Amino acid sequence: MQPNAQQPPPPPPQNDQTTWWFRILVKSTGTIGGLIAMITGIVTCISLSATCIVAGVLQMLVGFIVVLFEAPCCCQFIEFADKVGKFSDNRSPWQKAALYCGLSLAPVLMCFGMSTVFGSALVFVCGVLYGMIFLGRKADRDTMKLKARGDDVEMQATLMDNEDKVDLHVPDTQPK
Repeated sequence: MQPNAQQPPPPPPQNDQTTWWFRILVKSTGTIGGLIAMITGIVTCISLSATCIVAGVLQMLVGFIVVLFEAPCCCQFIEFADKVGKFSDNRSPWQKAALYCGLSLAPVLMCFGMSTVFGSALVFVCGVLYGMIFLGRKADRDTMKLKARGDDVEMQATLMDNEDKVDLHVPDTQPK
């Protein structure tokens, strides 16, 4: 009996430390940032410089990709939008962070201007927020104080055990 080849891959483990409102904030930042990137990409294309025109087209493409990943319901006219949405939901937060931050920097580096900076800023912020999800919550105050003070009980126990195991026997020396 052969296993079913059509089984979807298991979803990656979700970070349970992330609150629901933060996930909605990240999704909405990405969606709004993608829409603004597409609009400002059109403004960037109104230029006489070839690199600024290419940067504007790239910015519109980046905005479209972010909207397609974050809110596939906004792209109902594309038949594969749901598949792309499911694909992006199965990605790790660090992958989305690297993709969004990297893609948002390209138009700014090609044609530095107000429209490229403003258009790419929210996409970059969305990438930073995904990076924060990947890093997770910080510890509570007492745990951070213990770590800063260096009261690592496990480390001290290991050092004490290792100290007992050391054999400091000096071999007998012959008297002269």
